Amino acid sequence: MSGLSVWGLAARPKTLPAALAPVVLGTALAASEGLWEPAAALFCLVFAVLVQIGTNYTNDYYDFVRGADTPDRDGPTRATAAGFIRPLAMRRAAFLVFGMAFLAGMPLVLYGGWWLVPIGLACIVSGFGYTAGPWPLAYKGMGDFFVFVFFGIVAVTVTYYVQTGAFSIRAFTASLPIGALITNILVVNNQRDRRSDALAGKKTLAARFGETFSIAEYLGMLILAFGSPVVLRVSGEGASVLLPLILLPWAALLFRRFWRAESGGEYNSVLAGTALLGLAFSAMFAAGVLIG
Repeated sequence: MSGLSVWGLAARPKTLPAALAPVVLGTALAASEGLWEPAAALFCLVFAVLVQIGTNYTNDYYDFVRGADTPDRDGPTRATAAGFIRPLAMRRAAFLVFGMAFLAGMPLVLYGGWWLVPIGLACIVSGFGYTAGPWPLAYKGMGDFFVFVFFGIVAVTVTYYVQTGAFSIRAFTASLPIGALITNILVVNNQRDRRSDALAGKKTLAARFGETFSIAEYLGMLILAFGSPVVLRVSGEGASVLLPLILLPWAALLFRRFWRAESGGEYNSVLAGTALLGLAFSAMFAAGVLIG
């Protein structure tokens, strides 16, 4: 593999919809109120994508160092574990990308004020601390919670805020399905790796509580995701906010496949589908908000 393709592999492009979805929705919410700021939306998008890539690079390095990733793992190839990238180079790349994310987010101060700096730093520290540091979140079973909060609630509401200058219950409610569907990406990943994670001391919720818990968590997140547009409709949004419900059959199919998955390849397919479901849901939710 060439140098660029290896780094692209390590960036885990199938997970990048997790960075796109909340920015798309937050921007649509702002635009529906006539307050769209294209430059602010772009800075949010670049920041989110870089934090995602930085988190993936950090994960690639530290899961290898801690023994959670080995060459014979069931999941997609990891660049450090496979020997494609030297561990030190991967670690340096993670710091570099996080630094780029910080710089990309700084212009948002012009739109939302200096208090956004600690919010941005918290996003970066959480991404780094997902698998790094003395108390790695993923190894303590806290990864699902932090993904839900930062990739859902924080990402959507801050994207909305820098374009409107305000927070709202509407934006908070709309952030919940995005957080839920992005969390499900992690649920699938951890379910696939639960045995190897347990051996490496990575106590994810799947490793702690087993397959039945993961299946219930995945279903619960789907219920939260598809229930949120209904709540908004009842609260006074237009009927078009229910547009994401068109995706229910796809979600049901993914749940069925997740429930019955046994091999790493089957889980990887469900993981990719779950990521795309999150992006499609966000796009339809955004369209529904704008139409309404």
